[in-house]
Amino acid sequence: MKKNVGTIDKIIRFVVALIAIWVGYSLVGNPWNYVLYSVAAIMVVTAFTSTCPIWLITGINTIKSIKKGD
Repeated sequence: MKKNVGTIDKIIRFVVALIAIWVGYSLVGNPWNYVLYSVAAIMVVTAFTSTCPIWLITGINTIKSIKKGD
């Protein structure tokens, strides 16, 4: 798959994942904690692979292109 997640976007995804894990952990016994853990897992995987399938469909790309000769 084509990479479309930039550095700042990766950092934001990791922060959102950490927040989702923290909130999910505080909701022990609540079914929503599994939803939050799933969101966190998806955010971490997309950050590590630098690919977001939803953004691939919509054409969004946060990687800054480097022009040769500039």
